[in-house]
Amino acid sequence: MAKLSNEDLLAAFEEMTLLELSEFVKLFEEKFDVEAAAPAAAVVAAPAGGAGDAAAEEEKDEFDVVLESAGDKKIQVIKEVRGLTSLGLKEAKDLVDNAPKPLLEGVNKENADKAKEALEGAGATVTLK
Repeated sequence: MAKLSNEDLLAAFEEMTLLELSEFVKLFEEKFDVEAAAPAAAVVAAPAGGAGDAAAEEEKDEFDVVLESAGDKKIQVIKEVRGLTSLGLKEAKDLVDNAPKPLLEGVNKENADKAKEALEGAGATVTLK
């Protein structure tokens, strides 16, 4: 068998689909009893353009804080909602009663995490989207 150069190997990999590359990596790992590292997987995915979409999702800088349920301590949750927003008592109570509802929209990661922590501390169930 003729020895292939690195350029020849790269040219062959460029012609493969992601599924074919994935199968090749599995066979390579089994044959040589090794495990592919994460950076190698990112390099393999790059030619197909899939890595760019994943990176765009990871760099999300605006989040929506959604109140899923108030839990057992509804009054504490209403107090936290009022503290996080400019809502009055009635509006905050209505929001908590009608969960799941978006509480904060388009906030940065730090503020979203603080709001989630405060609401979960009061007994609510919260998700970040």
